[in-house]
Amino acid sequence: MIEENLNRIKSELPSGVKLVAVSKFHPMEAILEAYQAGQTVFGENRPQELASKAVQLPQDIEWHFLGHLQTNKLKMVLPYATLVQSVDSVHLLQAIDNWGSNNDKIISVLLELHIGAEETKQGFHEEEILDILFHADDYKNICFCGLMGMASHTDDQEVINADFERIDTFMAYLVDLFPELTDFNQLSIGMSDDWPIAVRHGSTMVRIGTAIFGAREY
Repeated sequence: MIEENLNRIKSELPSGVKLVAVSKFHPMEAILEAYQAGQTVFGENRPQELASKAVQLPQDIEWHFLGHLQTNKLKMVLPYATLVQSVDSVHLLQAIDNWGSNNDKIISVLLELHIGAEETKQGFHEEEILDILFHADDYKNICFCGLMGMASHTDDQEVINADFERIDTFMAYLVDLFPELTDFNQLSIGMSDDWPIAVRHGSTMVRIGTAIFGAREY
């Protein structure tokens, strides 16, 4: 079933859009099944779970961290994550930069833009992201790779369209404004229920879990 689901999604995804299989809460057997079907990029949102899976599963897997990351958990994530998609505060950004400096590593990150209606969602406002990127040189061990966002939790496609259009427009503005940030080209929007809309709004990376693995195991 996992292989079937993966093949169906990949057949519908445009070339150039990366599929991140969101494997959080799913057992290693399910990840291995996806891996054996050709999927090599996986996303986790719990530091301890990521660290445990990363050391036990094939070493050519590309791990992305997707959840809210506490600064005291960096050592469980940064040795393994190819990309931290969910940087949502200056405090976290500074801590990641310091960890990178202390461990002689450049950390690739996406800045999370708060675009959905829910107040509980993490993320920056546009002016905060602008301020960070105007001072990008201050972060010697950070590679700014783009933006990440989540649409409002709703079935109203007009609302979802508006959310994704907003982040797509802002992304284009940033690319024009900061041409020196040559790696700033990734837009991670779209999940199991709304990824086709996200792709129409410039997504380069979709984060799909339920549509691949089925309901989560807790």
